[in-house]
Amino acid sequence: MGKLILVGTPIGNLEDISLRALKTLKEADLILTEDKRVTLKLINHFELGKKELFTFNEANSEKIMDTVLSLIESHNITALVSDAGMPVLADPGFNLVQRCWEKGIPIDVVPGPSALTSALAVSGFPASKFLFLGFLPRDKKLRRLLREIKEFEYPIVFFESPNRIKKTLQEILEIFGEMDVLVAREMTKLYQEFFKGKISEGIKFFESKDQVKGELTVVISPARRI
Repeated sequence: MGKLILVGTPIGNLEDISLRALKTLKEADLILTEDKRVTLKLINHFELGKKELFTFNEANSEKIMDTVLSLIESHNITALVSDAGMPVLADPGFNLVQRCWEKGIPIDVVPGPSALTSALAVSGFPASKFLFLGFLPRDKKLRRLLREIKEFEYPIVFFESPNRIKKTLQEILEIFGEMDVLVAREMTKLYQEFFKGKISEGIKFFESKDQVKGELTVVISPARRI
């Protein structure tokens, strides 16, 4: 029987990868990846050699589950990676991990960078407790969710796309009222940028840009409304 290892990879800067992650990826007989092109860049950069890659993502995870389980059992070490950061967190893979537990397949984890914890740390908000929402729903579902968590007293963290950030902040302002917010863009990458201020200021900040690019992590302050 094989072994599944969850491997954290950099969220941007490749220098953030751990020695243990490199060792694990080098020893792995099979790597399950969201996007082969992204993982190949990592493998080639660190000269980890020729690797067997198998695509496992949100679109196909349920359809190919039995195939993937058979592959894990037929290989000595299988590594699961996401395109960036820790696999399973707002990424596919929880169902695979659960099935491995059910089948008695050994599981290990190689911790690594996370946009979630990185944004919380740099926000300056107290973060002994927080609510992580992953990627937010849209329109009516978003407004329903915001009304449900309106009174939450700890930081709220979520991922957002560049083309939706202004609308999402506007929805939060209308339902929550004025709050402090941190928006982290392209963390650890060349064009890393942090905005911290009031939500209304954040809306103006992003409206002033011709185009917003990159990956965004948003942290809403636990402070009471102004």
